[in-house]
Amino acid sequence: MSGVNKVILVGNLGKDPELTYTANGTAKAAFSLAVGETFQGANGREERTTWCNIVCWQKLAEVVATNLSKGRKVYVEGKLSISDYEDKAGQKRYITEIVAR
Repeated sequence: MSGVNKVILVGNLGKDPELTYTANGTAKAAFSLAVGETFQGANGREERTTWCNIVCWQKLAEVVATNLSKGRKVYVEGKLSISDYEDKAGQKRYITEIVAR
């Protein structure tokens, strides 16, 4: 089975990228991206903001952490990634993020 998993977003950084390293030294940068849209609603023109979690790895992570900051408008291209985990109360939780390329 083949398919396409591609996401393109343009928005503003909600916070400075957080750069961390895995135990084996792989760089990871994470930040939130505010993506706004305008549409015609029942009360006239309305605006909505969607917050997206973005993750970058390796060299791209280091470039992002060095060059981007809160409020900056950016173009992000990557893939959608959904993972799950069990919280302290035993409840299954899901994380949706964009892995930038």
